[in-house]
Amino acid sequence: MTGVLVSGNIVLDTLVRPVEQIRWGASIWVESIERSLGGNGANTAYTLGLLGVPTRLLGMVGNDEPGGYLLAALASAGVDTRGVTRSKGLSAGTVALVKSDGERMFLHQPGASLEVFAEPIEFTSDLIAGASYYHLGSPFALPRQRSHVAETLRRARAAGLITAVDTQWDSRGKWMEDFAAALPYIDILFMNQDESRMLTGHAGPASAARAVRGEGVRWAVMKLSGQGCAVFGPGTEAWAPAFDVPVLDTTGAGDCFAGAYLAMLARGGTHPEAARFANGVAALAIQKLGAVAGLLPFEETLQRIAGMALKPG
Repeated sequence: MTGVLVSGNIVLDTLVRPVEQIRWGASIWVESIERSLGGNGANTAYTLGLLGVPTRLLGMVGNDEPGGYLLAALASAGVDTRGVTRSKGLSAGTVALVKSDGERMFLHQPGASLEVFAEPIEFTSDLIAGASYYHLGSPFALPRQRSHVAETLRRARAAGLITAVDTQWDSRGKWMEDFAAALPYIDILFMNQDESRMLTGHAGPASAARAVRGEGVRWAVMKLSGQGCAVFGPGTEAWAPAFDVPVLDTTGAGDCFAGAYLAMLARGGTHPEAARFANGVAALAIQKLGAVAGLLPFEETLQRIAGMALKPG
């Protein structure tokens, strides 16, 4: 089994459910207020670690109690956190307001995310020891990273790593303006339908995948929400339907999907096998409150997936 080096943000999530609407000047009674590990880098690394893949995370948390909580949560899944530095300031935090159908609204305090990755990552032999993959949690979530995403991925490739990127949402709306230069250095690009439309102008999964592959991406993995996912790569077009499960909270499901996909590849699986497995892990994630509360170790995950029905049609 090969290892995965992950970089991205690390966030303390506070999840409030259910919240159907905001009424200023009123009290809203809810069923649960819970805190959880969050952030694209942290969620993906946790998923990989819990699934038994050697995983090292690069990022930053604050020198505060939430920072200690986040590091302990990652360590509980076997994630190597020696590459996580401590800021003198606060850890990043998000309040997620979750509707009864699983949809969310986020209130985000970036905290340490404003400081991390001021320079491109140096992929030293010590840093990448045991790793065959480098996964970038988002090209847009960390402000100081945006200007050198392409250089970081170029360095990862030069170090012999297979590169993967989860697109995520660009709150600044620059999309290809900031990201186009990175595409030739990406082996695996994860996109959902909204992200692919903003990046390429194409709504259809196949046409969006064709657009990014034309710019140098080797494998385009399209996350299709309740419809599952589709994979487009050299000589491959595979569609994997979603599993039919009740939805409690979709927070972090895309991060868990990416982690599960890479976990199956790291274990020697094919891309179509990784697509089905990632759908199953995401299905487990959305049945619990919080990004990673529903996740299970590898063998238990396989057993649960085997017992889940696919969505009809």
